[in-house]
Amino acid sequence: MTPLTRRQLLKLGLGAAGATALAGCATPGMTSVNAAATIPAAGPGNPVTLTYWAWLKDLQKVADIWNAKNPHIQVQTVWIPAGAQGGYPKMYSALAAGGGPDLAQIELRTIPEFLLVNGLVDLARYGAAADAATFDPTLWKQVSFTGGIYGIPQDSGPMGTFYQTEIFEGVGASPPTTWSGWADVAAELRKKKVYIDVFPLSDPSVFTSYAIQAGATWLTPKEDGWVINMQDDATMSTARFFDAALDKDLVSTAFEAYSPAWFAACANGSIASLTDASWADALIEGVAGGKGKWRVAPMPKWEHGGYGSSVRGGSTTAVLANSRHPREALEFAVWLNGSEEGINGLIENCGIGWSANPKFIGTSRKEPSPFFSGQDYNQDVFVPASTEQNPDWSWWPITQQSLNILADQFRRKPGGQTLVDGVAKAEEQIITVFRNKGLSIRKEGS
Repeated sequence: MTPLTRRQLLKLGLGAAGATALAGCATPGMTSVNAAATIPAAGPGNPVTLTYWAWLKDLQKVADIWNAKNPHIQVQTVWIPAGAQGGYPKMYSALAAGGGPDLAQIELRTIPEFLLVNGLVDLARYGAAADAATFDPTLWKQVSFTGGIYGIPQDSGPMGTFYQTEIFEGVGASPPTTWSGWADVAAELRKKKVYIDVFPLSDPSVFTSYAIQAGATWLTPKEDGWVINMQDDATMSTARFFDAALDKDLVSTAFEAYSPAWFAACANGSIASLTDASWADALIEGVAGGKGKWRVAPMPKWEHGGYGSSVRGGSTTAVLANSRHPREALEFAVWLNGSEEGINGLIENCGIGWSANPKFIGTSRKEPSPFFSGQDYNQDVFVPASTEQNPDWSWWPITQQSLNILADQFRRKPGGQTLVDGVAKAEEQIITVFRNKGLSIRKEGS
């Protein structure tokens, strides 16, 4: 395989020794991504078949819409477990053995990890830059590294607040517009033995989203490596706020959202709301007897600054390094995630999150929702939320391990450790992990 250049690897945060090692060799068994350019393009006399690994249900139904109109480029999908539940190890093993699919579903936050093993095709070589205008610029930035483009955004999760109207009205409250207002409503709800929301200590992606909204940028790629700053004002103010909320018992840590206990609590009225991504709507519709009792409001805003909304989740369609048909794979990925036909198919058959094409949210998402009290919440809440994102946030090469470290620290909150201290300790551990992997990292200002 022709790997990333030494300069590109340094930009991804590899130290000099690590960059030299990876620039000189690739994962065993992998072939050159540049070789694909010499393969004749698909056409009437040269049909090709692409394979696509993903954990989306019924994805073949969407691929078949494409297949019917493109007999020279056929797509076969293969279901795999969700990334961290087994899909990613399967991909890494296939890459190392010189195989694997042409296309794969890879989360936005995981793209940098695949780059470190030279596992993805740089789609800029095949003209992907021309498609940038089709996709949300914040999402496009998250697939763009070292001058290359390493995936086509598929979906994301702009955030809002889903709430039960009768419970809020019972304490004379409206959906809070600020986080301090959220705390006030939470205190009133506790008088009725109701929690406003849950705060999972074992899933720090929720806290991360709140910090992103406040303006945090934990890791930033620079010419000489990564710069880490997890103790910035935005993050520390977020941690102090939720330290206080937990100390006052304003949110429940007894269970996570979407667990059986959570569904039961929502149904019996002991959980009043949930601040989460747009894709939570389909899950909330599973609350027994909930039809007509829920509405959606914008996410509360931080009074000290930050952004109108935040994001949780999001995937891409990436082309893996051993694909022999990257040009055709790119053509399909852009159709799938950027066209009205593809987006509608993904929503109807696969239940994807928020469309990565800001010009088309999906036909079915332009209509009032019977479950959510007849509200046209996608256009009322999530269209604005998708434009009110933190554009400076970047994912990094050990994102999942970093979140695991943060979770381990947050689990110490019941024993007396604060979230503020947990973030500080997690930062030191993350720095150590970076350096142990041969990645260059330094603290902001050092």
